[in-house]
Amino acid sequence: MQAPTTFEETVERLGTAIKVGLLPPGTRLPPERDLADELGISRSTLRQALTTLVQSGLLVAYRGRGGGTFVAEAPPLTVDSELPDEEWTRAVLDYRVAIEAGAATLAAERAGDDHLAAMRELVDVMAAGAKPPFEPYRRADIRFHIALAEAAQSPRLVAAMTEVQGQMSELIAHIAHPEEVLTRSNDQHRELVVALARRDATGAVAVVRQHLAGTEHILAGLMPTARER
Repeated sequence: MQAPTTFEETVERLGTAIKVGLLPPGTRLPPERDLADELGISRSTLRQALTTLVQSGLLVAYRGRGGGTFVAEAPPLTVDSELPDEEWTRAVLDYRVAIEAGAATLAAERAGDDHLAAMRELVDVMAAGAKPPFEPYRRADIRFHIALAEAAQSPRLVAAMTEVQGQMSELIAHIAHPEEVLTRSNDQHRELVVALARRDATGAVAVVRQHLAGTEHILAGLMPTARER
């Protein structure tokens, strides 16, 4: 079996190789079978990662004779504002781990049926909104994570979760939002609700850590670099 974050790690590895110039613009990637073997992953996982990078604009795919998957000549930059400081970014991501893992632990103990119902409803909203535009999905995503803190029944956690979600919005504004990534992310939301309903704190925290690690890999793979700007 592939590790839970193999998909996200592959996006990071290929995205970083493109950004630092190891895969220059116009480079044709090896056939899927060869590249999957080189990376030590399954072809299905590679295919999902390539789809994500194509949807993000870092790769382009051509069909037919002479086709294949190529590094884009001009990978897109999604924003005009300055990129966030690396130290600030790391601090936000670490803060998020502490807040979300703590909220999941308490929510597994304290969540009521109304809390779980609200979270399930938001999962359904995101499932219907994984395609562009991104804003409706993101609004439901923010509400879901705040609902997790509300399920923990801790006003301070709700305030902290609201703060960190605002900071995360600043970070993810700098990347594309491929449908493949959003769908996988929402699958983890659904798994989290199942764990909470079972009162499985250990399982809930494990899902949260997987979810957050995936976000970090995607950010690392798709975030523009200072050199690109």
